[in-house]
Amino acid sequence: MSRIKDLFNKKNSNVLNVYCTAGFPHLCSTLEVMNALQESGADIIELGMPYSDPLADGEVIQASSGVAIANGMTIEVLFEQLKAMRNEIQIPVILMGYLNPILQYGFERFCKRAKEVGIDGLILPDIPMFEFETEYNEILSHYEVDFIFLVTPETSEERIRKADKLGSGFIYAVSSSSTTGKNKSITEQQPYFERLKSLQLRNPVLVGFGIKDKATFEAACTNTNGAIIGTAYIKALENGQDISSITKAFINGVKG
Repeated sequence: MSRIKDLFNKKNSNVLNVYCTAGFPHLCSTLEVMNALQESGADIIELGMPYSDPLADGEVIQASSGVAIANGMTIEVLFEQLKAMRNEIQIPVILMGYLNPILQYGFERFCKRAKEVGIDGLILPDIPMFEFETEYNEILSHYEVDFIFLVTPETSEERIRKADKLGSGFIYAVSSSSTTGKNKSITEQQPYFERLKSLQLRNPVLVGFGIKDKATFEAACTNTNGAIIGTAYIKALENGQDISSITKAFINGVKG
C-alpha cells in the first residue's frame, strides 16, 4: 500500500498538506524544512521543483522558485538531496512541478529516480489528460508513483470523474480559478466542495489555493478530506532564519 493511501486509511479528515519550494530559502534548506514540517505535524509534504515559468503559482511561490534557481537547485541536485530522505522522513512526499523540465530530464528517468528516493506522488498542472492517459500513465504506474489531478469549480462532472479514475493518491481541488496565494473566500466555495463530496469519488479530496490559517483550513475541511497550504508558509519562511521554530509556530497556528 502506498504511503498516501495508508495515510487516508488512517486519517480521512483534516489532512494537512504543506507546500515548500526545494532549495528555498537556501540550497541546503530542503531536508531541514521537510523535517521541520514532519516534526510539527504536517501530514503530507508537497515539494515544489522550481521552474522559471510556473503558470499555476502566484507571486510569492514564483519568487521562491527564482531564489531556489539562483541558489543552484535543479532536478538532479534535488534527487541528490533526497537520496537518503527516507532515513528521516516517514510521511508522504509529493513532487509538484511542470512538464517541460521533466521532459528535458527524461520522463521515465525522472520516475525511476523518484521511486528510488521514496517519492510517493507527482503533481504536474500542465500535463494534458489525453497525453497522460496515452503516454505517461503506464510509466508512472510501473514506478508506483501516484499522479494527482487538479480540478476547479468550472471542471465538468465528466472530467472530474475521469480525473478520479485516472489519478491516484487524491484529487487536488483548486478552490477558485486563479493562481496560488489569491485572496478568495473559502466559505463562498462551499457549494463547489459539497458538489465534489456528492460525487462520492474514489480518491480523497484536498483543497488548495487560498488556505492560509486556522479559519480557512477548517472551512476547507468542512466538506473535504483536508487542505493544502503553500503561499502562507513560504511567506513565513521569508521572515526568519530559524526554520524549525517558524514551522512549528506556523503549523500550530493552522491546526490550533
